Amino acid sequence: MKFATWNVNSLAVRLPQLLDWLAANPVDALVLQETKLTDDKFPTLEIGEAGYQVQWFGQKTYNGVALLSKVAARDVVKNITGYADEQARLIAGTVATAAGDVRVIGGYFPNGQALDSDKFVYKMAWLDGLRAWLATELKTHDKLVLMGDFNIAPEDRDCYDPAAFVGQTHTSPQERAHFQALIDLGLTDAYRMFEQPPKSYSWWDYRMLGFQKNKGLRIDHILVSAGLKPLVTACTIDRQMRKLPKPSDHAPVIVTLGD
Repeated sequence: MKFATWNVNSLAVRLPQLLDWLAANPVDALVLQETKLTDDKFPTLEIGEAGYQVQWFGQKTYNGVALLSKVAARDVVKNITGYADEQARLIAGTVATAAGDVRVIGGYFPNGQALDSDKFVYKMAWLDGLRAWLATELKTHDKLVLMGDFNIAPEDRDCYDPAAFVGQTHTSPQERAHFQALIDLGLTDAYRMFEQPPKSYSWWDYRMLGFQKNKGLRIDHILVSAGLKPLVTACTIDRQMRKLPKPSDHAPVIVTLGD
């Protein structure tokens, strides 16, 4: 059983790469971020032909999320219940698997832009709303996975140059405290359950040979509930997709679970 997350940074551009990746990586569920498509433009036909059911929540030019699964997701929720938001940033659904029903939540967390900006205030409020809603979800769903582009590097080892990011978003104490608050709900960072290579990142800037010099951040995460944690056998970052021509600036992250 496998779940994955990928910020595709424009599904219209990356659709052929997505279809090739799905053919080589038949995951049970995949959440996408930054699809950047209105709902009427979503490629349901192509994804269906690839063998996946899909739920999507789009927005023109920006944001946009989707949930792909081998079997149709149930009880689908779009955006955080109880938090008013005009941006398409979250999608959730219950997916039947060999290990039973799993609540799959995919999120595109706000970037925050700068610590003294309105966008950072929005990020903090969004994270507050997410945590409050997630606490209720965990009471209902013993097996839950929260995946997506968190736009948070939780530790210094998740950033290629921590000193350069002091006073900036993604590594601030406020954002890291929010990440820890999610962990404190009873979730576990699946990637950190295993020994991983040093300087392992999931995002690299397009500029200044960011990928070639491995100047990256680990900001794409998979958090698993206590009901799923004993089943986790591996968690990896697929750097190969970042090596393709015209890639997303993010790489897929995959968690493997035993039945």
